[in-house]
Amino acid sequence: MATLPLFPTSLVGSYPQPDWLIDKAKLKGRFPPRTRAKELWRVGSEHLDEAFEDAVRLAVNDQLEAGLDIITDGEACRESYSNHFATALEGVDIDNPGEALDRSGEPVPVPRITGPIKRRGAISVEEVKALKRLTDKPIKFTVPGPFTMAQQAQNGFYPSAREAALGYAEAVREEVLDLFAAGADIVQLDEPYMQARPEAAEAFGIEALNHALRDVSGTTCVHICFGYAALIHERPEGYSFLPQLRDACCHQISIETAQSDLDCSVLSSLPDQTILLGVIDLSSPKVESVDTIVNRVEKALPHIDRERVVLAPDCGMKYLPRDASLQKLCNMTAAARFLREKYGA
Repeated sequence: MATLPLFPTSLVGSYPQPDWLIDKAKLKGRFPPRTRAKELWRVGSEHLDEAFEDAVRLAVNDQLEAGLDIITDGEACRESYSNHFATALEGVDIDNPGEALDRSGEPVPVPRITGPIKRRGAISVEEVKALKRLTDKPIKFTVPGPFTMAQQAQNGFYPSAREAALGYAEAVREEVLDLFAAGADIVQLDEPYMQARPEAAEAFGIEALNHALRDVSGTTCVHICFGYAALIHERPEGYSFLPQLRDACCHQISIETAQSDLDCSVLSSLPDQTILLGVIDLSSPKVESVDTIVNRVEKALPHIDRERVVLAPDCGMKYLPRDASLQKLCNMTAAARFLREKYGA
């Protein structure tokens, strides 16, 4: 991976999809789908692959225009961050879904585990190759984490939730290895349910995560959050599961601090990993000033080495308007430039 500057910038994962691609009224009117939700697409199936290519190109162009240092595909081809991968696996019945509680406590349709979790083959390798063709900058690709997928499924096969998570972990591990082989510079595992279900995460979350990262040599990241701001409005004052990630064999941890006004002293409990510091509030399309973003970063600096800070939004941006998202990213990269001048050697 190319050498990054001090205070590099990145998306967490998603970027707003074009209105011509996805029905945003339907998207915002429900929790992120765990099973397939093809009714969200506004483009017919015969043209969907071409539409996905165009949407990824737009997401990449916006990131390049904003000046981000690490580029994602914006998750433009996904109905949600998790169902794209989770519904492509063997061992789950998506035609006869089960039911599980969302992090809000509401029952939602989920994949039903009916046999051993396995990949049928590489799921997103072609997407990584396509992203690689669009930029010379380092690229990051996201995969749902094994703990979260196990929490978002109805287990009718494994003896315990732990063993279900370990089953998902092996499928994730195989995918991560393939993504690095295809050219990904960073692979991120999304584990929001470690925050939502801290007791279960304490019991076997890190074990499942480390199993998924076993024998992986590329740069890996874990994202843990409070949920999409457009759907989950109340924010706790701190994480219920975060210091435990010091025992995870990942190189980076992505957290949110902006909307929750997080007490950044918790970063002292993570002495080794790079931190993707969420400094863009996603609860509103209002564009925060460069000074506001700088202040959010400087809140963290007493508790973490500046060389271990990456500036990022709190979470995925897919529920925001695209024009506001672009301006938020432009101000974030302007804040990074200011911080480099102030704190650079």
